[in-house]
Amino acid sequence: MSVVTDPARPAVAPEAPKTVRRRRSSGFNSVSPREKVARYVLLVFVLLITIGPFLWQLSTSLKGSGEDIYTRIPRLLPAQPTFDHYKEVTDTIPVWDYARNSLVVAFLVVGGNVIGSSLAGFALSRLQFRGRKIVLGLFLATLVLPGEVTIISQYVTVREFGLANTLFGVALPGMIGALNVLLMYNAFRSLPVEVDQAAVVDGANAWQRFLYIGLPSVRGTISVVAIFAFIGAWDDFLWPLIVLTDPNKYTLTVGLQYLSGTFSNNPRLIAAGTMIAFIPIVIVFATLQRFFFKGVEEGAVKG
Repeated sequence: MSVVTDPARPAVAPEAPKTVRRRRSSGFNSVSPREKVARYVLLVFVLLITIGPFLWQLSTSLKGSGEDIYTRIPRLLPAQPTFDHYKEVTDTIPVWDYARNSLVVAFLVVGGNVIGSSLAGFALSRLQFRGRKIVLGLFLATLVLPGEVTIISQYVTVREFGLANTLFGVALPGMIGALNVLLMYNAFRSLPVEVDQAAVVDGANAWQRFLYIGLPSVRGTISVVAIFAFIGAWDDFLWPLIVLTDPNKYTLTVGLQYLSGTFSNNPRLIAAGTMIAFIPIVIVFATLQRFFFKGVEEGAVKG
């Protein structure tokens, strides 16, 4: 018996199976339980690699003198927690004087990078002048050279300027970093060109466009530059060791080497000194972290 179909009625496609419909509704973002477990295991592994050494140093600095830190089964929580090692570090070396010297160097480096990199990045991205591409290429070329290649020429230059054995001489080579200039260049470049054109029509000059249009839109990248510059200046060891000869002008990283030489058999003091040097980095990042995570969204126009 044949079935007669009406040619005027459109053909109805057969209903898709429930399994296919379920896959389409879930999309590609669906994660199976096995994949979810694998992701969490990977996250825990990365967390142990990054946070594990810090927690171990903190635990070592708080362990008492009578507690064995080299146990067969590593124990993270100290059985006899004490802060005596921190006091002993401050009594052994002038930690606060070294920290003050490091802060002076760090603030000079941060100020130089924030101001200089912002100006250079705005000029390379927004101003038209002869040789702009050549200058940009030179900044890119300097990223290939490691710092150890130019450290001798930097020391000769600083010495000829009469800045050897000074904190300003320590901060001078790092006051404008090529990478920071490129970061600011990319941030300014992502802004719409129409904003600058409208400002020019309204009579704004380059300086006014930089202050009132450019800078408010790249605060996230500025905080990234400030954090990277501070960490680089605070943790630098080789360059201050070469430039400084007066122990009263030592930075904290150079001054802490006395703990490794004098108390090499007591890792608790070394761990305590490491924690003291780590505290300012935490404070700076905690202060700027809300701007730091906005750096990836740079370029949005704000009314």
